[in-house]
Amino acid sequence: MENKTQTNFGLMPNEPRQGGFGPKTDKAWSQEPYHHAAAGWGATMSVGKVVMRTMEPYRGTRAMLTMNHPCVGFDCPGCAWPNDPDGIMLDICENGIKHATTEMTSKRTTPEFFSKHTVAELSKWTDFDLENEGRLTDPMSYNPETDKYETISWDDAYKMIAEELNGLDNPNQAAFYTSGRLSNEATYVYQAFTRDYGTNNQPDCSNMCHEATGRALNASIATGVGTVDLRDWRQTDALFVVGANSASNTPRMLTELAHIKKHGGKLVHVNPLREAASTKTIVPHEFINMATFNATDISGLDLQVRLSGDMALFRGIAKCVFEADAAGVEGAIDYDFIDKYSQAFQDYRKLVEETSWDYIMEQSGLTEEEIREAGQIYLDADKAIIAWCLGLAQQEFAVDAIREIMNVLLLRGNIGRPGAGPSPIRGHSNVQGNRTVGINHHPEESFLVALDKELGITSPRERGKGTVDTCIGMMTGDIKVFIGMGGNFTMAAPDTAFTAEGMSKCNLTVQVSTKLNRSHLTHGKKALILPCLARSEYDKQAAGKQMVSTEDSMSWIQLGAGKNRPASKNLRSEVAIICEMAMATLPNSPVNWQAFKDDYDVIRDSMSRVITGFENFNENVKQKRGFRRPQPARERRFLTPSGKAEFSLAPLQNVIPEAEGALSLQTMRSHDQWNTTIYTNNDRYRGVKNIREMIFMNKRDMKMRGLESGDLVDIKATAKDGSVREVKAFRVIGYDISRGCTAGYMPELNALIGVSDMSHQSEQPLMKSLHVHVTKHA
Repeated sequence: MENKTQTNFGLMPNEPRQGGFGPKTDKAWSQEPYHHAAAGWGATMSVGKVVMRTMEPYRGTRAMLTMNHPCVGFDCPGCAWPNDPDGIMLDICENGIKHATTEMTSKRTTPEFFSKHTVAELSKWTDFDLENEGRLTDPMSYNPETDKYETISWDDAYKMIAEELNGLDNPNQAAFYTSGRLSNEATYVYQAFTRDYGTNNQPDCSNMCHEATGRALNASIATGVGTVDLRDWRQTDALFVVGANSASNTPRMLTELAHIKKHGGKLVHVNPLREAASTKTIVPHEFINMATFNATDISGLDLQVRLSGDMALFRGIAKCVFEADAAGVEGAIDYDFIDKYSQAFQDYRKLVEETSWDYIMEQSGLTEEEIREAGQIYLDADKAIIAWCLGLAQQEFAVDAIREIMNVLLLRGNIGRPGAGPSPIRGHSNVQGNRTVGINHHPEESFLVALDKELGITSPRERGKGTVDTCIGMMTGDIKVFIGMGGNFTMAAPDTAFTAEGMSKCNLTVQVSTKLNRSHLTHGKKALILPCLARSEYDKQAAGKQMVSTEDSMSWIQLGAGKNRPASKNLRSEVAIICEMAMATLPNSPVNWQAFKDDYDVIRDSMSRVITGFENFNENVKQKRGFRRPQPARERRFLTPSGKAEFSLAPLQNVIPEAEGALSLQTMRSHDQWNTTIYTNNDRYRGVKNIREMIFMNKRDMKMRGLESGDLVDIKATAKDGSVREVKAFRVIGYDISRGCTAGYMPELNALIGVSDMSHQSEQPLMKSLHVHVTKHA
């Protein structure tokens, strides 16, 4: 069935624009291969432009010297890549500086601005223009009679929230969204508030990124996180990087790739697209190399796997290991480890032996020779690490694929020893910490028991709604109040028009934000915008200036505090906003919200009594580097029901689109973008300028459809429920990408992902497993 014509609901008019959701442009688009080293001078020049555009050269430069230095600075609000263990001065990257500096902008979105513009008018603005208005300064409330946001006092805003929440038929009619920008302290009080209120409806950005990782690792080794840290990266013999674009999304990772290569380690890059991060780099803080333009080779074996073909690749590597063992290669399989620490090994051997090479090649999109080369690299490595990001985690069968990676690691005992293990690459800066300290719509009973004992509350046990179910719930009326702590839910979630319409049906939507974004315009009948502090700003409460903690991709937890004066005297910290909401909504709560708000040490003390591994939290986190929370699996203590690491016995699924002419599509960021925030219309490392409404295709796939680079095309996706979504007049651009695969930018292409397009394994939207038809635009 075809979708009905959509009303606006706060979205941009549905018309093609070369800049997509980025800045308006009438410049000609272009694309040419990028031949320079990743990072280096290209990154330095890009940073300079952003710093000057935001008119913050002094504070921007100061931020570079303090960002990612625990206790004396603040954690980067961008990605979750770990801080350098040696404490280098400039532990920074291009996108981190952009992200922090744009928060420091001198531009302000004031009540006067809102008085001049209706929501209907602002809806016609690009997402870039909305954020480019600068920092929000005052709490605002939507007036439906004027179609404008108007000032409201903090007390009246809390009163409105309390009235709406307490007026619901039951607490499960409210959803409490969490963005990865939230600190551990804010996250802990947020999840406590929602459970004291009575619901586990805690959708979060993990539901859209690494949910599959947590579920897979928990099933395999009883931990939802990786077991390695940067010191392991620096002594590994082989690193497999799967479904990651580190040059854009985790640029500091390039330093580690260079280190591995310089010290004789092998790199295997697994990605349908050929990316700059698999070629060469100049690390900006290596001043001699910068001065001499001396690039470091970070190339290796490039495996351009089919989208969703990663599991087949690792099944093939496992087959290589078993064949080597059968041929008498000593140490091919670590039988000591297998016998002592694993479960279901023989069943897994049988499964692998029964999987044919022909099927592995078909599903992976690779040749047997390519897979055997990867297998030999793995066999030759005494210590191996496998790292992955969203290219793997956002697939239909991502849980199975990640468990297959764990199978391969277990075969050779590559876990629980230096230089080896699984290493998921998290995206947003504290998305892992959010889950660690309690945000979870399906929480563990042990956590709830400890929380209830500590706070004197009775947490609900009913499974809550994640992101996709929240989108559906708003549309059906099951969710009537939506509260978002950070982020841009409408643009990050799938099925943009559906999500926006669902928002409009809510009785109340609340967005806690630093800048204006699309989610403020796709509002409920009542709507609040509550402005909060940025990480780079100091946070002063009754007990004095406060510090907050975050957890990085490798489980290091560090403390930090901003140094800058807040952008407005009317801003409040996220912790304060949550505690004040709680006090207004739950006046009889046994929780001392005021104490939490006044002194964040009190929050950390509470966390230390609830969260395993957070004992002596205040003392440990104030150390120079913070602390790494315990990893039982790293010590080869597997807390699974069997007490052992579990081999997965999942079959190798068919991931090739069955419909004639269908292609697999992945959505992704451009280089000059962070999540839904778009800095420019350029994608430097992919050689693209002045365009976002486009799609990359293999040139042979284009030729079969009579297409040439620059042609306008229509892209149509049929969802699992049979509904059809389409975007029109996008440019097609030839690119070095696997046959049968296409790629384009989010959030522009989120419109193609229906809410039914969800992995049954992880509940994640299929942002890397969408099947589409591409035809020439009439």
